[in-house]
Amino acid sequence: MEDSVWDDMDRAMGQMFIMGFDGTEVNSQIKTLIEKHHLGTILLTAKNLKSAEQTTKLVLDLQTIAHNAGHPVPLAIGLDQENGGVNSLFDETYILQFPSAMGVAATGSTDMAYEIAKATGQELGAVGINWIMGPCLDVLTNVKNQPLGVRSMGDDPEEVSKFGVAFMKGYKDAGLATCGKHFPSYGNLEFLGSSLDVPIITDSLEQLSLSALVPFRNAISQGVDGMMVGGCAMSSAGVNVMHACLSEQVVDNLLRDDLGFDGVVMSECLEMEALSQNIGVGGGTVMAVDAGCDLVLLCRLYSVQQEAIKYLKLGYEDGAISGDRIRKSLKRVLNLKATCTSWDKALNPPGVSSLSTLQPSHTRLSAEAYSASVTVVRDKDRLLPLSNLLDPEEEILLLTPLVKPLPASALSKRLATGSLMSPGSTTPWGKNVSLMSGENVFRELGRSIARKRRGRVLHTSYTAHGVRPSHENLINRSSAIIIVTADANQNLYQNGFTKHAAMICKSQPMRGAERREKPIVVVSVSSPYDFALDNSIGTYICTYDFTETALQTLVEVLIGDLSPTGRLPGTLSQNQRQHQSKQHWLIESFDEDRDGKALDDLLQMIEQEGPVNQRSELFGCSSTTFLLHNSGIEESHWVVRNSSTRSLLGFCCTYFFKSTATGVVGAILVDPDRRKLSIGHALHTRAIKSMVQRGGVKRFQLGSKLPGVFLGIPTNNNVERKRLRRWFASMGWNTALSRPVCSMILKDLSTWSAPEKISRSMQHAEVEYELVHGRQYAESIIEHIKSSTRQGVTEIYQLALADHSSCGVIRAKRSKDGTVLGSVVLCSPGAGWAEALPALKDTNNITWAISSPVISPSVGEYSTLLQGLILLGIRQVKQQQADAVLLDCVDGDGHFDTDSLSEMGFTVLHNFEEVSCDADSMSVPA
Repeated sequence: MEDSVWDDMDRAMGQMFIMGFDGTEVNSQIKTLIEKHHLGTILLTAKNLKSAEQTTKLVLDLQTIAHNAGHPVPLAIGLDQENGGVNSLFDETYILQFPSAMGVAATGSTDMAYEIAKATGQELGAVGINWIMGPCLDVLTNVKNQPLGVRSMGDDPEEVSKFGVAFMKGYKDAGLATCGKHFPSYGNLEFLGSSLDVPIITDSLEQLSLSALVPFRNAISQGVDGMMVGGCAMSSAGVNVMHACLSEQVVDNLLRDDLGFDGVVMSECLEMEALSQNIGVGGGTVMAVDAGCDLVLLCRLYSVQQEAIKYLKLGYEDGAISGDRIRKSLKRVLNLKATCTSWDKALNPPGVSSLSTLQPSHTRLSAEAYSASVTVVRDKDRLLPLSNLLDPEEEILLLTPLVKPLPASALSKRLATGSLMSPGSTTPWGKNVSLMSGENVFRELGRSIARKRRGRVLHTSYTAHGVRPSHENLINRSSAIIIVTADANQNLYQNGFTKHAAMICKSQPMRGAERREKPIVVVSVSSPYDFALDNSIGTYICTYDFTETALQTLVEVLIGDLSPTGRLPGTLSQNQRQHQSKQHWLIESFDEDRDGKALDDLLQMIEQEGPVNQRSELFGCSSTTFLLHNSGIEESHWVVRNSSTRSLLGFCCTYFFKSTATGVVGAILVDPDRRKLSIGHALHTRAIKSMVQRGGVKRFQLGSKLPGVFLGIPTNNNVERKRLRRWFASMGWNTALSRPVCSMILKDLSTWSAPEKISRSMQHAEVEYELVHGRQYAESIIEHIKSSTRQGVTEIYQLALADHSSCGVIRAKRSKDGTVLGSVVLCSPGAGWAEALPALKDTNNITWAISSPVISPSVGEYSTLLQGLILLGIRQVKQQQADAVLLDCVDGDGHFDTDSLSEMGFTVLHNFEEVSCDADSMSVPA
C-alpha cells in the first residue's frame, strides 16, 4: 500500500475516530460515516447485536461497505466483552458465558484467565470482531462506592497485573488487538453527586505509581495494543486536570513519556454528559487529539459525531493540530490494524460454523471456570449445603433485590421481544415491566433451587422500603432464608434489609431437637465487598455476577452438587486463606504422658459444642478410652498440636486388628475453632498412609466396636451426617456402601419385666441358655465365633473370658447335641476393658453392657435366638442390681431390626453408618 493514499488528510483524519450507531442493521448514518468521512473504527454495543449469526452479517456488511468505498485497510471493529455482566454479544447457542474479571481472579489461576480470554477472543473473531476493549486494568484501591465493581480484578496491584497480562495474552493469541482501560485508573474515584460533576482522582502521581499504575505499566511492557484514557478529573499535588483524556499532562507526559506507551490511545466517549456540557464535543475533540489521543470515541449520536469530524478538520485547518500530529496517530492506528486484520480476514469471517466447532471445549471451560470461581467466604455454622440441613417438605425463602437484567442475557432478549407474558396480558409481565424484570432476574434461581432439592422455595423481592410485614410473615413461615445482594455498598438499603432479616432469624430457632438460629445464607451476586468483612453474616457466598450460568452454579453449591474452590481476590483473600487454605500441618505420634491431658481438654470442648438436649457420643470419654493396650491389636494414634500451649488441635486414633486383618480409623477429632483448616484432612492422610505402609491390611473400616466410641459415621444429627459422608467420600471412602449400626439402652431395670411373648418363645425353643465364666470355656466359644468376621469380636470375647470376675459369656446350645448356636458377652462397669465403652460411665446409674452377639449361620430363627440371649443377659444384669443395660453395637443389616429390641424396652442411644472397603480399593493419599 502506497503512503500517498494517506496524503488525503480527510482520509487520515477518518482513521482517528471510533464511533457507534443505533440499530442491528447498517443504517444510512453509519454508511455515510464510512463512505464519506472515511471512518476507520467502529464500536459495537449490545444494542447492535442480537445473535452470533446476525453479528457476523452486520460486521461483514460494515467491512464490505468500507472495502467498496476504497478504504485502504479494513475497519477496526471493537467490542466490550468483559464477561460476567459486561457482554455486548449474547447468543445462548454459540457464545459462552464466562465469569467476570473479578470472578476469574477468584479462581486463583492465571492459566484459567488466559484460556478464558483466548476462548472469548476466538468467539469474537469468528463473528468478525478484531479489537476487544480489554483487559480492565483498574485496581480497586478504594472498594466502596466504586462503579467498576467486579469488572476489576481486585485491590492488589500485583494480582491485577498478573491476571491482566494473562487476559491480554489470551486475547492476542486468539488474533484480537487489545485495549487496556481505564487509564490512569477508575479504582478510587470520588463522586460529587451531580451528573455534570466529573468523578475525581485525588491520589497523587506518586501514589498512583505505587499502586494503580502497576498493571498498566506491566501491560505496556508485555505489548498491549491500545489504551483507553478515562474522562475523570485529577486533583492532587502536581496535577490538576478537568478530564484526563483531554490532558497532555496525562496522555503525552504520563502515559507516553513516563510509562513508555507508543500504542493507540483512545479517549473516553466525548458524549458523556459532564464533558459535553462543560467543554463541548467539538472543542473536546481538538483537545483530545492535541493531548495525544489517537482515537476519539463518540458512541451514538450522529449529529454529535458530525460535529466532532467538523471540529477536527477545523483544528487542522486553523493550525491547532499539526499534520505531523495526525500522521503519528495514523501510523499507530494502522500498526494496530496490521496486528489483527486484513481484507482477506475481514471479508471472510468464519461465522457460526466455527463457533459450532469451538462450542464443546468452551462449554467445558465455562463450567470449570464458574465452579472454580464461586466463593464460600464464610460458613461458620456449617449450613452448606442446605440439602443436609433441610428436609424436602421444609420451605426455603429466597429474598432478592430489584436489579436490571444484564444487557446481554436471555432475560433481556425475551423482554425486548415481549416473549415473557403474564397470563392474559398483551404486554410483557403486565403493566409494571421494570418491577417485574427486576424480579425475573432471580425468578429462575428460585425455580432451580426448588427443582434441585425437590422442595418448595418461596420467592419475593425487597426494596428500599425495608422489611415489610409480608417479609416477616414469610421469614416466620420458612425453615431457611437465602438473601441475595447486588452491590450493597452502593445500594445501602440492601445492607440494612439483610441485617434486619438476620436479626429476625436470630430470634427464631429452627424447629426440631437442635437449638440453633434459623439458617440464613447471604449471597452477593456482584461485588464481594458487600459483607466480606462483616462476620455477623455467618454464611456468605460470592458469585461475582448474576448471569444465568453463575446462578446455576450457585444452585449447585447451595444444594451440595458442587464443592466451591473460589477465594476472595486481592488482599481480602489473605484473611480468607488463613481460615480455608489446606495448610501443611505437622503430624506427630500421640504421646500419652505429653498429650493425655490435652486430649481430655479437646474431648470436653467437642462434647460441649453439641446440642444440650442430646447425649454426645463422647459422653464418658477420656484419653484412656482410646488406648487399648491389647496384644491382638496394634495401635497408632496421631495428633496436631500447638507446641507452645501444649494443646491439641486434632487427634486421630487407628487400630490394626490382627484376627481379621482390618485397619480401623476409630475417631478423627478437631478443635471446633480450627475446623476447615485441613487438620482433619492431614490426620486422615497420615492415618491411611501409616496403615498401608504397615502392610497386611485386607480391609479398612470407619468406626470401631473397640473402643466403642464411634461405631461409624455419626447419624443422630442429619446435617452432620450428610456433611461427614461427603467429607469422607472426598477422602476416598465409598460411603454409598455403608451399613447402619447403633447402640441401644434399656433403662429403669428395677421396674422392667420381660415381654410375655418373648418369654413364651424361649420356653418352646429347643435351645438351652447358660452363663459361663473363665478361660476353661475358651476353646468352644472361640471356635464358635470364628464364623464372625466383624472387627473386634474376637478381641472382646478374649477379654471377657480372661476377666471372669467382671465379665461372662451367655451361650445358647442346641439341646440334643450341645452345639453352640449363639453367644453374647456380658460386661460390668468394673471390667478392665469397660474403659473402652464410655457409655457405661453414668454417674447416676449402674450400667452393664451386652456386647458382640454371634449367631451361627446354620440357625434359621436368628431373631428369636438373639432375643433369647439378650433376655437372659438382662435378667443376669438385673440380678446384679444394675439400673440399665447397654447394647453396644446392633447391626441394622437385615438380620435383626431395632423394632424387635424396642419391644423389649430398648431405645436407640446413638446411630452410626459403618463404612468399610477392601484395601485394594482404598486410594492411598499421595
